[in-house]
Parts: sequence; structure tokens; C-alpha cells
Amino acid sequence: MVLHPAEPLTVLAHGIGSQHDLPISPFYAFAGAFTALFVSFLALGLLWSASRFRGDRSGLALPAGLQRVADAPATRTALRGLGLAAALAVLLYLLLGPDDPARNPAPGAVYVLLWVGLVPASLLFGPVWRLLNPLRALHRLLARPAGRLRTARPSGEVATGATGATYSSPRPEPRTRPPLPARLGQWPAAAGLFAFTWLELVSPAPASTTTLLIALTGYAAVQLLFAARYGERWFADGDAFEVYSALLARLSPLGRRSDGRLVLRNPFHGLDATPERPGLVATVCVLLGSTAYDGFSDNPSWINAIQTSLLGRTAAATLGLLGAVALVAALYCLCAAVTRLVCGPHPGPLTAFAHSLVPIALGYLVAHYFSLLVVEGPRTVIMASGADNAPEPLSPLGPGGLAALQVIAVVTGHVLGVIAAHDRSVRLFPPAKAVAGQLPLLALMITYTVGGLSLLLN
Repeated sequence: MVLHPAEPLTVLAHGIGSQHDLPISPFYAFAGAFTALFVSFLALGLLWSASRFRGDRSGLALPAGLQRVADAPATRTALRGLGLAAALAVLLYLLLGPDDPARNPAPGAVYVLLWVGLVPASLLFGPVWRLLNPLRALHRLLARPAGRLRTARPSGEVATGATGATYSSPRPEPRTRPPLPARLGQWPAAAGLFAFTWLELVSPAPASTTTLLIALTGYAAVQLLFAARYGERWFADGDAFEVYSALLARLSPLGRRSDGRLVLRNPFHGLDATPERPGLVATVCVLLGSTAYDGFSDNPSWINAIQTSLLGRTAAATLGLLGAVALVAALYCLCAAVTRLVCGPHPGPLTAFAHSLVPIALGYLVAHYFSLLVVEGPRTVIMASGADNAPEPLSPLGPGGLAALQVIAVVTGHVLGVIAAHDRSVRLFPPAKAVAGQLPLLALMITYTVGGLSLLLN
């Protein structure tokens, strides 16, 4: 975080304070990255001539007993209760705890366990926030009294359970709600993610209990109001953290087929099944741009620029965050336009390849926030357990190991993006144009790679 001489000290570091002095040669880092990108591009062009990913039609079905346990109402209720209990604990810490992130676990719970912890949780278990989301649970609790006042279903009406079984249910028929506007898509989630990253990276006191309490209460109120109008389906596209978790879960080996079966799958199949929704590009660009801004926001030149700006520190930093997101989005839109010129008209040139940005965003998140999770995460848990003056755990990786992890994460994310884009290209375009149409995407990957590595190594 940026420290301001005229303001109280903010003790909420990202845990990667030495990222600009990593013990690795920039020459070898860039050479290795370019080699990996070019070799993968050439190999794909020569050996991968037909689409191999089958989206949500693929996967090895897990045992039926395991699926019954996963889909059981008791399991779902327990997970919703766990999420609601955790949210209540954070709320109590914000209301009653000290306004000091070194002694109050609430800021760490929000910025580390939630924001960063959702990355490994979603990769391992799928879209977990959909099950833990306390706002979904609260919406259901608030909707029950209204449901009792509605007309019940006729006796013997058949309903469908989560596992596909049918049963007779006397549950009240929900009132007719207006459908979500199709053009809305994931734009609300993109706006919510930008608001959260602004809170973390730009707001003057992100770790203040008052700031967090106002922000979280306001966010919850907005989400519940829209859910009251559109129903529980609002959260799937409107809740920033559900969309964030669901996007990362596209790369999870655990997923569901189109028939509802719980399966083990090649993560590329899950990535290929990413819905091409309005706002998808904006959501991914917010993730990429905000992480990039976080990378250069501790640069001394940038700190001096925003502290001496005539606009004021907050306004200047807000423009910087907006500029980072806009730059990422502009480069992608330019790439889509060039691809359309090379390969011919396509009904959705922007969203067709947006899924290939997800592994790149994941690589940046791992490179940038790994240390934060492994250092601040345990300390937050120790504080929440009641220990006073919790010691700061040491990172399991030394500077050299951290440098290698960060470079590997960034490069791997881009290589996976190249593979995903190539498979989509050979599916959409004629063979004569499929490889040529990927040249703009390759140029985009190289540009993003240069930017990402420069932020780590400069």
C-alpha cells in the first residue's frame, strides 16, 4: 500500500514488497517467455489442425454416491450456514474490534482469505462462492416469509431435485419476476470487481473498520435489492465474487457436464465452456488491469506523481486504475478488430476469444498474490482464533523461489491462453485463415507478457 506522510499509517501490505528486486536475470526471464510463446504457437499451428475441446460435454463422471452427497440438501445447507457464520463473524469484528489491521482479522479476512483465497479454492473445488455466498443465504431467509403468503403449489405437483430425481412438493409457487435483461450480462459483476479493487488499491483507508463496514453494507444492500427484484438468479451474473469464482473455476479439474453430472475433466474443456456473455471482456480486463495497477502502484515515481498531483491523491490514483483497465481492454479490442480484418466477419469477435484471457489473469493473480496468501492468510486465522499479537509467519519460499514462481506463473498463463485461443480459432475460421488469424492474439500475448514481467522485474 502507498504510505502518505499526512495520513495514519496503513498496515496492510500485499506481502510482495521485494518484487522489484527479485534475484533473477531479466534477460533470461524475457528470453524464456518469448521462447515458450513462439514454440507453443508454432507447434500448435503445425500439429493442431482441428478443435479438440468439447466444453461442458466432456468429463469422467464421479461415483453416484459422491454426487448424491455433494448435491444433498444437508450439504448445501451446511455450506450456506458456514458462509453466513463467517460473514457474521467479520461483521462483529468490524463493529466491535479495534480499528487496527494488526489486531483485527476482518481486513485480512476480506482482502486475503476472500479475495485471494478464492483463487486456490475455486481451482480445486469449482465455483465454491456460489455455495458459500452469505448473500444468497440471506436472500433465501428473507424470501421465506414472503413465500408463505403466496399460493401453495397444487398437491402432488412434481418438482425436480438437484440430482435430477423428481418428488412431490408443497412449496409455495414463487411470484413471477421480470427476467434479467440479456444485454446486462456480467456488467454488474465487472462494476462490482472494479469497486472492490478501487477500495483495496485506491481508497485512503482500505483497512479501516469504518470504511470496510460502509463498503460491505452498501454492497450487500445493493445485491439484496436486485435479488428481491430478479430472484436468486441475479447472483450468478450480478455478484462480483460469484462471477470471479466461477471464471477461475473454469480451469478446475472438477466440474459438471451439461447433463448435470459431477465430473473430472481436462481444465481446457471447462475453459472452452465459458459462456460468451455481455460484460465478460470487461470482467476479465478489470482483473488484469487492477492486478497490473497493483504491480506499479508502489513504484516511487508513481507514488510521487499521485502525491503531488493537483487532482489529489485519490482522484489521481483512481485515474491510474481506470487507465490500467482501459489499456488492457483497448489492446484486446484492437486485437479483436485486427483478427476480424484478417479472418473476415464474425458475429462475436470480442467475446469469442475472451476465455483465453482467463488463464492469463490467473497467472497474474498467482504471481502477484501468492506471498500475500501464504504469509497474511495464516496470520489472519491466528488473530481470528483469539491470539494477541499474532506472529508474522515466514514465507515458505525464499527470494529465488518466489522469483521463479512468479515468472513461471505469468509465462504459463500466457501459454495456456495461446492454446485456448488456437483451439477456438481452428473451430471458427477456415484452415487457411485460422493460423493467420492468431497472429494478432500472439502479439497481444507478447505485449501482456512484456508488461507482466516488467512489473515483476523492473
